[in-house]
Amino acid sequence: MSQEQPRREEAEQEHEPVKQEKDVHGKDRKQLSSESVSGRANITIGEALEATVITAGNRPVDYSDAAAIQAAEVRATGRTNIIPGGVAAAAQSAATRNARLTKEEEKTKLAEILAEASSKLPSDKPVTRKDAEGVIGAELRNDPNLCTRPGGVAASIAAAARLNQTNSTTNTTSGTKNNDNNLKQKIN
Repeated sequence: MSQEQPRREEAEQEHEPVKQEKDVHGKDRKQLSSESVSGRANITIGEALEATVITAGNRPVDYSDAAAIQAAEVRATGRTNIIPGGVAAAAQSAATRNARLTKEEEKTKLAEILAEASSKLPSDKPVTRKDAEGVIGAELRNDPNLCTRPGGVAASIAAAARLNQTNSTTNTTSGTKNNDNNLKQKIN
């Protein structure tokens, strides 16, 4: 089932359609459609955070996750402070709570924090390489082993940045080829 996401700002680029999918736990999860990967639109920071639900959603939130989520929120919104009640605030609260709990089943999971992240952000933007570098740095600095987790927040943001870079390169190359073909037709 496809649906258009509402625009957050007039100047913002069009968002790609998203597909709703029920997971094994019965929760709705958004998945990026094939159109976003084919170059029609770029993946936003909020959508990349939502992708983390698919890859690492069952993992408890820790301090490195909270730091990465905060870095992503700052880049998406352009604000330097944490938004009360926002995704980063919820992640920090969950990480602090989880650090005190001993039973895994009582800990807050990434899926609970990042589900529908793009709708929880007051503004959003396509992921860039610079955004990915900032999020990776935040996750690294706050991990006791100084590493990022496969499929985690930083990995999802980095993958989205790579796809966006590939999409823009493909679109630029396609546009150049079309312009060259148009020019050749006009000359002949």
